Amino acid sequence: MNKSNHILKVAASVIEQQSEAIAGLAPQLNKDFELVVDWVHTGKGRLVLTGIGKSAIIGMKISATLNSTGTKSIFMHAADAIHGDLGMIEQQDIVLCLSKSGTSAEIKTLVPLLKNRGNKLIGMTANPTSFLAQNADAILHVGIPKEADQNNLAPTTSTTAQLVMGDALAICLMELSGFKAEDFARSHPGGALGKALNVKLGHLLQPHKKPVVTPDTAIKAVISEISTKLVGATAVVQDNQVVGVITDGDLRRMMQSAGDFSSLKAQDIMAKKPIVLNSDTLAKKALTLMQEKEISQIIVVDANTYIGIVHIHDILNEGIY
Repeated sequence: MNKSNHILKVAASVIEQQSEAIAGLAPQLNKDFELVVDWVHTGKGRLVLTGIGKSAIIGMKISATLNSTGTKSIFMHAADAIHGDLGMIEQQDIVLCLSKSGTSAEIKTLVPLLKNRGNKLIGMTANPTSFLAQNADAILHVGIPKEADQNNLAPTTSTTAQLVMGDALAICLMELSGFKAEDFARSHPGGALGKALNVKLGHLLQPHKKPVVTPDTAIKAVISEISTKLVGATAVVQDNQVVGVITDGDLRRMMQSAGDFSSLKAQDIMAKKPIVLNSDTLAKKALTLMQEKEISQIIVVDANTYIGIVHIHDILNEGIY
């Protein structure tokens, strides 16, 4: 077997082994999982994630997922906790401690301190007979056959199992709280979903890019307006009302069909009754309409007054698709 084939075989083995281990988590779910979900859902405090080593890193990620999906959470490193950070835990908080072995020195020091404070303690461990498991109020069991490396040493499959169990917890809490896409958007205003649910056409308008001509404007001036305002079109306005639109495509078709177009005016080539939207329209909705109508610009009108044009690229550049 050549080196390339060997590497691919090893990689495939890791993926298959971890996949099987994750599938094996479902049968480990029990009444304790239900208890944990109920405690966190009905509790008045936060869910504090803690751990040591690679488990701490997974705890940070689970805490981040919980916060972004509507469950108040913080992360506290187990080593820092026994050197002063215990003060961040409040009386109503619930603590979730992650430890594959459940027997590390830091965990053995931390657990009694947490119990003395009276906080509910949840253990996420692969060892149901460990010190952590014996002292926790509930256990999220994340037992695995072995780690992914050939020596069964590196935290790989075990941390993947912790992460997946944390995701299961977060999603169940989302279900109970009725967490919606709009709620997610409020927590992720800079993400793609957040922008899709928050960014409106009015946010994308640029005052210096507001092309406008009248029906009587000469074609030469129309060309200049479209070229300088850089949105590929111009609105045709009469008596403060949008009566038409001219795009760069209209100009190309005019040049191909007309011999001498120097005497033409905007009204001669404009498309009448263009599609218009107001500035409160979500950019995502506008994008869908533009794709359906196969147009690249949308005219924005508020209270029957023309306020600008948004190009499809303005929306795509925001990461909205």
